[in-house]
Amino acid sequence: MVTMSDVARLAGVSKMTVSNVVNNRPGVSDPVRRRVLEAVQQSGYRLNVNARTLKAGRTGVIGLAVPGVDQPYFGVLGEHVIAAAAAKGFHVAIEQTGAAAEGEAEAISQSHRLQFDGLIISAVIIDPREQAHTWADFPIVMLGERDYGQSIDHVGMNNEAGSRAATEHLIERGCTRIANVTGWSLEGVHVGSRRYRGYTEALKAAGIPVDPALVCLSGMGQETGRRAIHDLHEAGVDFDGVVAITDSVAIGVMRGLTDLGLRCPEDVRVVGFDDISVSEFLTPSLSTIAPGHRWMAEKAVELIASRLEDPSRPPEDHTAPFELKVRESTR
Repeated sequence: MVTMSDVARLAGVSKMTVSNVVNNRPGVSDPVRRRVLEAVQQSGYRLNVNARTLKAGRTGVIGLAVPGVDQPYFGVLGEHVIAAAAAKGFHVAIEQTGAAAEGEAEAISQSHRLQFDGLIISAVIIDPREQAHTWADFPIVMLGERDYGQSIDHVGMNNEAGSRAATEHLIERGCTRIANVTGWSLEGVHVGSRRYRGYTEALKAAGIPVDPALVCLSGMGQETGRRAIHDLHEAGVDFDGVVAITDSVAIGVMRGLTDLGLRCPEDVRVVGFDDISVSEFLTPSLSTIAPGHRWMAEKAVELIASRLEDPSRPPEDHTAPFELKVRESTR
């Protein structure tokens, strides 16, 4: 079996240098790091993860659990989490929960059983305060819209302020009949209810009545956005702007407008939320709220790392900055 000493002799470096490279520690120059990695590949050396775990008490792996890997937003988030984790020497294992309580609970239990160093989870249903006994001091960072009352490390986005900024932008562009194409429900605390609150706050501040006929409970996909526009048209509801709950829904909205022979932005202006990569390349390109993907990913990984170093530190709650990206759909 090829050993670390064999790799060191092949690369012409010390065994400690090889250890630093394969464990992704700082302090090794790029030329030496490349030489060691070439020696690793040439020799067929494989790091003994079990031995490293027993010695260090860590696996170098953190989990990322999301509702669905097929949703563009979580693809963007995953990319940034992987990059942020690599910068701190972690690998990332990704699981999907199906936005179900059972899936979320299983992701937490599985991460604990596999001895991950921590878990970043975008939870829709589960409340960690009710499950704390199942993972003891296992490092977990919650993402999302829930309020956990400083009971657990949490990183969220500013849904109300972002949606309010999107609505204010349409008002500034002269829109007075602004539809809100949102999620399945306005009850409880979740992404739909919070973004709806920002929408209504902007209307009220501008002296525009909140018209229930302009609020469409659609879902979170492109087809639901398209269907919402058809429903508004069939109901005879006039509108000159749309605030969509996500970019994916906004894409469906724009398709629905085209179906009906309406032009964007000439007839109806549209704003999304999430700034997924495709939004910039649509025709017209989509104005959207960019919620700070990289900031959230880096902060979540940082919280895992700091929890490993100091398990007794108080929980932290952080809210990411956001930016309104103005593109052709509102110009």
